[in-house]
Amino acid sequence: MKPIISFKDFSFQYNAQKNPTLKHINLDIYPGEKILICGASGSGKSTLGNCINGLIPFSYNGKIDGSLKVDDIETKDSSIFELSTKVGTVLQDPDGQFVGLTVAEDIAFALENDCVEQEKMFAETLSAARKVSIENRMNNAPYDLSGGQKQRVSMAGVLVDKVRILLFDEPLANLDPATGKSAIELIDQIKKETDTTVIIIEHRIEDVLWQKVDRIILMDDGMIVSDCDPAALLRSDLLKKYGIREPLYLTQLKYADVDINNIEGIDCINDLKLDDKAKKQIVKWYTSQEKPEHINNNSNILEVEHIDFRYESSEQILYDVSFAIKKGEMLAIAGKNGAGKSTLCKVICGFEKQFNGKILFNGEDISNASIRKRSSYIGYVMQNPNQMISQAMIFDEVSMGIRNIGLSEEEIKERVYSTLKVCGLYEFRNWPISALSFGQKKRVTIASILVMGPEIIILDEPTAGQDFYHYTEIMEFLCELNRKGITIIMITHDMHLMLEYTTRSLVFYDGRLQADKSGSAVLCDEDLVDKASLKETSLFKIATDVGIKDPVSFVDCFIDYDKKERSHGKQSS
Repeated sequence: MKPIISFKDFSFQYNAQKNPTLKHINLDIYPGEKILICGASGSGKSTLGNCINGLIPFSYNGKIDGSLKVDDIETKDSSIFELSTKVGTVLQDPDGQFVGLTVAEDIAFALENDCVEQEKMFAETLSAARKVSIENRMNNAPYDLSGGQKQRVSMAGVLVDKVRILLFDEPLANLDPATGKSAIELIDQIKKETDTTVIIIEHRIEDVLWQKVDRIILMDDGMIVSDCDPAALLRSDLLKKYGIREPLYLTQLKYADVDINNIEGIDCINDLKLDDKAKKQIVKWYTSQEKPEHINNNSNILEVEHIDFRYESSEQILYDVSFAIKKGEMLAIAGKNGAGKSTLCKVICGFEKQFNGKILFNGEDISNASIRKRSSYIGYVMQNPNQMISQAMIFDEVSMGIRNIGLSEEEIKERVYSTLKVCGLYEFRNWPISALSFGQKKRVTIASILVMGPEIIILDEPTAGQDFYHYTEIMEFLCELNRKGITIIMITHDMHLMLEYTTRSLVFYDGRLQADKSGSAVLCDEDLVDKASLKETSLFKIATDVGIKDPVSFVDCFIDYDKKERSHGKQSS
């Protein structure tokens, strides 16, 4: 069969860079294949995707060596318009893709450009909308939709053009767990119904492998280091070697000394089949573990009592929310998009004022305290560091918040330097922020809050869009702050984070607090997972498959054992 995409000794170097980003790529992708391209940040996977859809070289300039053909077209001799008729791209952020005032207008955009007559345009637009189950939202504004609905509109907008290749660039990054799971199922459904070639660029392998893929392309340093079927890659040590998180169910099998070479369906949790020997090994591993206990006897640092909130001229967002957080806790707030998580944290920080109820900090009622007063003991870190940063230099950004509290310049300098040392940024103290990586910018925003001396830090999606290396780096840094006595609250869609790093989770849906228990208990509660748009952990499936009656305890044992193994690995290295 003739490939629909063919790289031959292909290299690409951006004009602004000294070295090539892609180096000697040789890769053939065939019609109807479903391919996952993964790799750590900076590995070149997004650049590879931009070469396929024509953004390189027509939007991002640089030097090309070798050949890349898409549907028999040499891309460097083509145009972005011609390639757009072959490749439909769904971006990580759908908002950057919308051009219509309504869903129908946005889906029909390509047809209007092609001057398709109206009756045919209406029929094809409706057909594309039905393929992604968004036909009941045709008159809505795209920006008013949920994250999952926005992604469906983006998919319909490229499907209507009848492209032969669909390219998804980190499709799970901004979606809650259940919506991400639905997106993977929808991509699989579209592939099967249309026989479109599908390429998914994503580092969250376990989530993509909710449905089968044909091949996984693993990239590192601009090169393809592996191109094989998923089972072969999972059975190798390449994921660990190149800084990619392997699926939790695979790690569990290894901890129980199961021979993964003999396990069927290892490339998709839905198809995993454990034989009797493997089941006995897993049960034996579980029964040999000490059951971990997490007890916090500290006093309450924050108490929220009967909070109700609505925006002006809007429906109610929060209903009778009450909970308490102890000093030194590391806690997750979870739930689907629009459940009220971020609104609750804005109320706690004082960004939103008109609410009913009471907020206590160390027993003192701060319900009417100013934002400035609250910021001295509660800090808030936004998801995107670029939305918080306003200064050009690191020192200026970190010192900005303490310049109006009566400190001398020497005291400011001492406090900033001390904070930068805690955050691992001292060596960059005289650097411009523009020279930092995304993860380092995130640390700068945390430092700008930490310098204020808060006892609580609230972080909105601290690991969003991070590969496993940078995810671990940020979380270990937060754990270090937590060990110094700072209470950490994280709004998150990341179920791994909830399991690995927190002892409690507050779960919201429909503006109400529906659960207050451990992450393992949350993700082993099928009814709660469904209602709150979460995603069950693959460890729960392992536990039920082998007949363990207390899956929560099983998951807790895995997390405790995994922490010890990773800690031992760090000490060994």
